[in-house]
Amino acid sequence: MEIKQDGKESSLILTKQGAEARVFESKFVGRRSIVKERFSKKYRHPSLDSKLTLKRLNAEARCMTKARRIGVYTPVLYAVDPVLNTLTFEYVEGSSIKDIFLDFGLHGVIEERMHDIATQIGDAIGKLHDGGLIHGDLTTSNMLVRGGTNQLVLIDFGLSFTSTLPEDKAVDLYVLERALLSMHSSCGNVMEQILAAYRKSSKQWSATLNKLAQGATLTSYIFVIVLSFLCCPFLIV
Repeated sequence: MEIKQDGKESSLILTKQGAEARVFESKFVGRRSIVKERFSKKYRHPSLDSKLTLKRLNAEARCMTKARRIGVYTPVLYAVDPVLNTLTFEYVEGSSIKDIFLDFGLHGVIEERMHDIATQIGDAIGKLHDGGLIHGDLTTSNMLVRGGTNQLVLIDFGLSFTSTLPEDKAVDLYVLERALLSMHSSCGNVMEQILAAYRKSSKQWSATLNKLAQGATLTSYIFVIVLSFLCCPFLIV
């Protein structure tokens, strides 16, 4: 892929590749940036693939922009290229919550910092959900702490969509809970702290947390969502 800015070709450094996209480090008008490219899927009909890729690209851009508008910190979106299927946005200097929590696991939890991070996470998710946004991939890898400010920044809105259903909000929280249990069990009651902040941030927390408490029902709901995504992905865009 070639990306040109101001008539000059920009160098791209591949930093991550997933099932849906490739992520590069680059420059945008002299500023350090991230370029996310959604690539085509050979198993899909070309026409459907093109429409679906563009729809997801636009959905991610809209969700990220809306999240910033309702007070959730995300990278600044610089550009959307519907031809190359790329998003270009701000490079956020800082550590991921994953790395911070893993460090806590190795060297001991710093309670004050843990509480501050958990509070910011719960507050951000509450704002997202009250704004009708579902992140779709709430893991500690998709949360950064901006260097020098201790400000939480949510990234990777590739699976985000709009919904006001308590079930969808509960799934968002359930994904985070499972991620914390599987990777950061040594961090103690961090999920409880996140939910405490969520209750303060969200005006609609009661219905969501009731659904979260219904574990078996929620697991079945997640299965239906995953099955729908695999069979007919455009349903959740």
